[in-house]
Amino acid sequence: MKQLLTILGPTASGKTTLATRLAYELDGEVISADSRQVYRGMTIGTGKDLADYVVEDKPIPYHLIDICDPGTKYNLFEYQRDFLQAYEDIRRRGRQPVLCGGTGLYIEAVLRGYQLSPVPQNPTLRAELEGKTLDAQPLHDAQPHGCGLLSTGHPRDRDRGVQPPYAHREPPGATHPLHHHRHMGR
Repeated sequence: MKQLLTILGPTASGKTTLATRLAYELDGEVISADSRQVYRGMTIGTGKDLADYVVEDKPIPYHLIDICDPGTKYNLFEYQRDFLQAYEDIRRRGRQPVLCGGTGLYIEAVLRGYQLSPVPQNPTLRAELEGKTLDAQPLHDAQPHGCGLLSTGHPRDRDRGVQPPYAHREPPGATHPLHHHRHMGR
């Protein structure tokens, strides 16, 4: 069974070139881990150079690039779901999966097996909180001790501050599609 190879690093560090070369040499396919490259038409400024996905005249299959329209809300939950579908499909066909990108949270969520729940938006709650801040005493009193709320001054802080933490890591030894492939410590 082929193990997931992961290429990560800062912008313009040559990740895609390395990932596509590895995919070429190992009969693989690239799964993007870039939060901006999922959007169609946003080529300038995202580092989405699709010409990199041709190595020695051979097109290298890629996943999770150009999959939704700009303005579409695409979040970590959706990324993890889409990654797992692509990953399982690549493995089922006996090809080498290569994860490549610079969005650390996307990479961490799949490698560490975050358990995410789909949480629908709550327009009633959002309307109730409109104009309130994290500095309001009742909001602080409602949070569990040690919650560590941080206000950056961004308007979305109030939304983030009242939502319970829906993401967590699996306990050691839990079953996750990638855990049996990892050889490094947590």
